[in-house]
Amino acid sequence: MITPERKKELIAEYATGENDSGSPEVQIAILSERISNLTEHFKTHAKDNHSRRGMIKMVSQRRSLLDYVKSRDVKRYESLIGRLGLRR
Repeated sequence: MITPERKKELIAEYATGENDSGSPEVQIAILSERISNLTEHFKTHAKDNHSRRGMIKMVSQRRSLLDYVKSRDVKRYESLIGRLGLRR
């Protein structure tokens, strides 16, 4: 679970404009935060397959958004994965 305060911090950090809360960068940052929280959850709850399914869906959605950003602007994509610390 991501707290509303943390979500506001992510929106402020990755927003491209003043009232931006839905750009691909913001969505990818929020999904990355949720995925990392679930990854920590699975270290103690290894058999929680229902949540694992949701995490796999989030990873797929993040991948689709990253592909979209890459198709539009490669420099934006590279800076985003660098800021988020993603492998790709």
